[in-house]
Amino acid sequence: MPEVCPWWLAYTFDNRLRRIFQKPEVILAPYIREGMTVVDIGAGMGYFAIPAARMVGDGGLVIAADLQQKMLEVLAKRARKAGVAERIQFHKCAADRIGIEGPVDLVLLCNVVHETPDQRAFLQEVWPTLRSGGKCFIAEPRAHVSPAKFEETVVLAGQVGFVVEKRPKVALSRAVVLAKR
Repeated sequence: MPEVCPWWLAYTFDNRLRRIFQKPEVILAPYIREGMTVVDIGAGMGYFAIPAARMVGDGGLVIAADLQQKMLEVLAKRARKAGVAERIQFHKCAADRIGIEGPVDLVLLCNVVHETPDQRAFLQEVWPTLRSGGKCFIAEPRAHVSPAKFEETVVLAGQVGFVVEKRPKVALSRAVVLAKR
């Protein structure tokens, strides 16, 4: 069974050094517009959620979801410091259920799918949260997810109903953008 990254370990990869290789604003720019509703599942300490909150503007919303309350607490503190806390809704997931209602425009699954014990069930729960035409951005760490394992995830997503729209290049990651058609 996959292990969930402990909150204290997140400091090792949610830092300024990572921004040299992975700039969230650049990665997300093609997919986020002002006024959108974005869900960041496995938001951790906000590496993608905080930049997404800036990008959705005052009329948008980011739902930052995580299993660990401590992650959400650190994210809330960082969001207040960044001046975007009012654009973020903090949501603690249950161990067996995401628990988010839609419709939303974009779901971010960054470094999280490989941690789920049942990827098919997880993706089946993501599917109805998206509006028709909505996108699901998946990025998985190359260090933990082989090309074959990543392709298994893409195949499962297709079985759920997602269509591969794009395979963006993301440093240190394997990535795909899926669409709900």
